[in-house]
Amino acid sequence: MSIRIYVPRDSSALALGAEPVAKAIAQEAQARGLDVTILRNGTRGMVWLEPLVEVETPLGRVGYGPVTTRDVVGLFDAGFLQGADHALHQGIVDEIDWMRAQQRITFARTGVIDPLSIADYRAHGGFDALVKALTMPSTQIVDEVSASGLRGRGGAGFPTGIKWCTAAQVQAEQKYIVCNADEGDSGTFADRMLMEGDPFALIEGMIIAGLAIGATKGFIYIRSEYPHACHVIERALRLAQRAGYLGERIMGSAQSFSIEMRMGAGAYICGEETSLLESLEGKRGQVRAKPPLPAIAGLFGKPTIINNVLTLATVPWIITHGAAAYAHLGSGRSRGTQPFQIAGNVKRGGLMELPFGVSLREIIETYGSGTASGRPLRAVQVGGPLGAYFPAHLLETPLDYESMSAAGGLLGHGGIVLFDDSVDLARQARFAMEFCAIESCGKCTPCRIGSTRGVELIDKISANQEREGNVTVLKDLCETMTEASLCALGGLTPLPVMSALTHFPEDFAPPATAGLAAQ
Repeated sequence: MSIRIYVPRDSSALALGAEPVAKAIAQEAQARGLDVTILRNGTRGMVWLEPLVEVETPLGRVGYGPVTTRDVVGLFDAGFLQGADHALHQGIVDEIDWMRAQQRITFARTGVIDPLSIADYRAHGGFDALVKALTMPSTQIVDEVSASGLRGRGGAGFPTGIKWCTAAQVQAEQKYIVCNADEGDSGTFADRMLMEGDPFALIEGMIIAGLAIGATKGFIYIRSEYPHACHVIERALRLAQRAGYLGERIMGSAQSFSIEMRMGAGAYICGEETSLLESLEGKRGQVRAKPPLPAIAGLFGKPTIINNVLTLATVPWIITHGAAAYAHLGSGRSRGTQPFQIAGNVKRGGLMELPFGVSLREIIETYGSGTASGRPLRAVQVGGPLGAYFPAHLLETPLDYESMSAAGGLLGHGGIVLFDDSVDLARQARFAMEFCAIESCGKCTPCRIGSTRGVELIDKISANQEREGNVTVLKDLCETMTEASLCALGGLTPLPVMSALTHFPEDFAPPATAGLAAQ
């Protein structure tokens, strides 16, 4: 009987050498006359162990990692095909501390299945939700999603059920489901990881969303920097079409739904939903004024639901297990689970899915194991380049939408980036303003002009030019950008700037003073 070996083929593992490792294992097995089958799965999220090679044994899948091509012969010699001990031996993968403490809902199959095998997807509960949804009235699907408390996982945290209900009530001959897969925040990779590791979950969620609001057409908008995700999604769409899950009369029903993938050109602003719609329509990515809301007049002027990858991929679990089971998890108004991603100067980077409410400290210490440099942790940025910088005394903050907002921060897409004590927070604040200036679509003055003036002000403050006056002007500028910008790019840029100025004022001191403070 052939022994099954899993070697991930997602972007993280490939960047760390998974492809030559898979080839080396195949060549060594052939040279030894051993019957093995190599399956290419997604990553489990333990990027610090990649490439993580798993061997299927009677006791479960045993992991070895991080594996290099130099380790392959030694692994065979040690008997890793039988799960034997070795320096890289990690034990049963599901029982590794990193995995065991998680509560995986959205990522339950990621890293477990062959992402391009419909049979494997079905064997792990895939399309069960679609079968159920096809028997439900559309209003019941919307009600179930509403009752679950599911909120947009793209960063805004808007209740998904309200968005769906709005679009469902609008009468139109054509409606659309748009998946926002333009994941561009620093330290975030959950969308990519799911698309590369469990693409049918996203497809199934989009079909169910279509049934809920009466849409027959969907689009997946993926950033061009994700070529592997684009490749997997394209293949998955073809396979789903061929198997009868997309197209006319899906699964033999009277319902129809089709999906197209579109690749963005790399503009950060196209992660904003109305800019994304402009891009889908073949126009320059630029923010639209609201109202009208996209749920009423979106793509090509038709009612459109725009949801993040993780939001849509979570819907099948909710339909299968029920709204109450999902709403039982989480904290306050933040229900369910959140895939947290930890990166930057961190010893153990990766993704973990946990119920809302876990503390920032637990993520950093239990999962991240501190800084990679070994130096003291000084700052943590949560929520991408527009998130606040938190000092050590805020590490007990619960990771949910309301607690993060109350602490002056932003949960965003769940990305957590660590910085040790060598970081210069004045430079980081300047980067936020410069980033906004570069990525602004230019439509509104507070964002377009304000970010440029922000860079100039921070430079003057750091050079001790009329320090007090320029700090006052910078604060006023940040308030104007927050209140008057058309979208979150200009509206949230003040968060990292003001948090750095508030919590790390010594970094904005002139060079001579800063040098004395450091001594």
